Amino acid sequence: MLAVWDIPGNAGSPNQSGERAAAIIAEGRAEVAELIGAAPSEIIFTSGATEANNLAIVGVVNAVAGHQPYRRRIVLSAIEHKAVIEPAEQLKKHGFIVEFAPVDRSGTLDLEAFGRLLGDDVLLASVMLVNNETGIVQPVGEAAELAHAYGALFHCDAAQGVGKIAVDVLDLDVDYLSLSGHKCYGPMGIGALYVSAGATKPVPLMFGGGQQAGARPGTEPVALIAGFGAAASVARSRLIEDQNHGSALISKLLNGLRDRQVRLSTVNRHAPTVPGGVAVSFPGVDGDALCSMIARHVSLSTGSACTAGQIRTSHVLEAIGFSATEARSVVRIFCNRYTAAAEIDKAIDVISDAIHRSLLATGEVRQ
Repeated sequence: MLAVWDIPGNAGSPNQSGERAAAIIAEGRAEVAELIGAAPSEIIFTSGATEANNLAIVGVVNAVAGHQPYRRRIVLSAIEHKAVIEPAEQLKKHGFIVEFAPVDRSGTLDLEAFGRLLGDDVLLASVMLVNNETGIVQPVGEAAELAHAYGALFHCDAAQGVGKIAVDVLDLDVDYLSLSGHKCYGPMGIGALYVSAGATKPVPLMFGGGQQAGARPGTEPVALIAGFGAAASVARSRLIEDQNHGSALISKLLNGLRDRQVRLSTVNRHAPTVPGGVAVSFPGVDGDALCSMIARHVSLSTGSACTAGQIRTSHVLEAIGFSATEARSVVRIFCNRYTAAAEIDKAIDVISDAIHRSLLATGEVRQ
């Protein structure tokens, strides 16, 4: 990938460097497409999953509304990322109705409730593949089937799942699927939207030189696309290895904390999660305070990193049924491809020590 920087080129230029850039983009597009079982022609590169979500929601609604004016409703799961919720909410200004399907106590979409919200007036439904706060895998294929029965289009924000679990757009039967480069160990600043060959094409959000068949104009970032393609290729070849690695490490961490007499419970209960990822509640412990206490040694987080700094209870945990107090005790943990077993041993020591000190300070336990 580093060789991309040696001879910079614009894929739209009719010269040797332009041809080389176009070839690199084509290779990257093919690699990303193969990762999700798509055709290269079905991939539109974007600046990230946020833009891909906006293009899928706003662009598709704008494309359909004119010739199907009776479809005025958009149905989302209650735990969607803000990058899905906010564009949908913006469409309310234009007369569209946005409704949210609940999840159960394990954080999984309630398919019966989702089905009851559907109807012939639904234009688009969107359900994420893996929740960004809990790591819980959602029943996307089943939800897509329900939506298609009413003629609705279906979008999936798969940013947290692609590269971590097997994804096949044909098996999921989605019309649109959003991806992020850095979520599968690629560079930041690049993402993609899968648009099924048989689905309505979204109206572009920007206008310019007509690149990518006009769907997303602007000079393509060749190096970022090359990096995304390389990351997709590695993710595909290492998928099982990465899954086994992440699962083993998260089990080691949770078991180690329990051995240190740390009280904890996982948010997902028995629902499937992305390998290596879990949301954990430490009763009586403030999650933000815990993250700050150990920040120099162990990286944990609370809520979504994309909404960090907002002083409010996570809408995801609220949807699951957590009270504000319960939600404050929840932290997100992910053991990635590069996390080592020795780092888990250190994390067990650091986290357990911090939790015991925190509980002593609040009077939850006594020496």
